[in-house]
Amino acid sequence: MTPMRIVEEKGLKQISDSGEISAVIDQIIADNPEQADQYRSGNTKVVGWFTGQAMKATQGKANPQMVNQLLQEKLGS
Repeated sequence: MTPMRIVEEKGLKQISDSGEISAVIDQIIADNPEQADQYRSGNTKVVGWFTGQAMKATQGKANPQMVNQLLQEKLGS
């Protein structure tokens, strides 16, 4: 069995689909307006919290760099 097949069968493949990650991030921002306002008010450390929520929602499968990039775009930095 090839490593790629093991990854596929066990559902370990990283999510790099920006549309899928974007939808998760949109939902997290919509569900947590207070944290979004904190970020927009200059508390950039809260982006780590958002990243954690996105990773939790995707069971750790989301591409972290893409998550951070999309969060910054959506939160307006």
